[in-house]
Amino acid sequence: MWRRSASFVLDKHQNNKPISLTPSIDSPPPHSMADENSNPNPISAYYQTRAAHHGIVTSDWLEQAQAAVRRYPERDYSVSPGRPFSVIEEFNNWRQQPDLAEAVAAIRALAAVIRASEATTMMELEIELKKASDTLKSWDTTSISLTAGCDLFMRYVTRTSALEFEDFNSAKSRVLSRAEKFGEISCKARKIIAVLSQDFIFDGCTILVHGFSRVVFEILKMAAQNKKLFRVLCTEGRPDKTGVLLANELAKLDVPVKLLIDSAVAYSMDEVDMVFVGADGVVESGGVINMMGTYQIALVAHSMNKPVYVAAESYKFARLYPLDQKDLEPALRPIDFDVPVPPKVEVERSARDYTPPQYLTLLFTDLGVLTPSVVSDELIQLYL
Repeated sequence: MWRRSASFVLDKHQNNKPISLTPSIDSPPPHSMADENSNPNPISAYYQTRAAHHGIVTSDWLEQAQAAVRRYPERDYSVSPGRPFSVIEEFNNWRQQPDLAEAVAAIRALAAVIRASEATTMMELEIELKKASDTLKSWDTTSISLTAGCDLFMRYVTRTSALEFEDFNSAKSRVLSRAEKFGEISCKARKIIAVLSQDFIFDGCTILVHGFSRVVFEILKMAAQNKKLFRVLCTEGRPDKTGVLLANELAKLDVPVKLLIDSAVAYSMDEVDMVFVGADGVVESGGVINMMGTYQIALVAHSMNKPVYVAAESYKFARLYPLDQKDLEPALRPIDFDVPVPPKVEVERSARDYTPPQYLTLLFTDLGVLTPSVVSDELIQLYL
């Protein structure tokens, strides 16, 4: 296993170019639980999040949004006096930021719970945090990163002991400072991963990517900014065609891009030097749960001795151990075949699959560059 600390990576990178502490590309409009409950055949919030994100977020739109943030830097997400605090409302407020990941929005919302709490003992505060965390996790039970982010937040901020302080206010301040620090670490994760991955991208290489992963896009964007010469093959990413959107964004960076239909992966694999994919979740075995099609791409790459690299933030490390594809809670999405489908024909609508660790080469995380076999050790350290 090859590791570098986050501080080392950032210090080294800052010698060349300042790092923005703003996170990277993610956020749909607020989601209503009532709307989901009224739908007899609901599409998971997991899919709605990504569909809404890919529908509105482009590089041009991001530039406008970031200009607005610079123009109005003092936006306050605190609770208005006399207004009851809602962790879901706070969560949705944070999700409106154009490039904030769902799990990071949950972490920020939980930090706000501490600020707004009227608890008078550490036990009351911890119970309040636990209820807020459970509420966020129930908002979308299919989101692995949301659940893992909430669980890691609870483990991180409650490690401090009230016995270290003379009064409750001091203990609460310590918990709040840990919560805010955890949020800052999570925001920097994508940039750290991009820096770590640069040594693996060499001039003249061809990279295959699948769908629109924000962290993979950050990696490729940084490589292009570093004047590296490489080519990218983007799968179409049906049914939502997220790969087409990624191809458009890379073309704006003047990166040579070739768009593939999803079934052309094996046909094109001999052109490929490496595969980069994102992850919705990293499980205890070292395998990953990601957009549907990742598993078959990894199988083809493994059979042709092509390295498969996974880019994933540490808040996506989940205490799950799927044995096969059916162990996953399905995250459903709409499928349009552009032709009528007879009512008696069953349609597979799951949005993601599980890729076992034996088909993966390395995982790029903000904890360092890991082999799949080391993931279980990292999970133990994270959740201890």
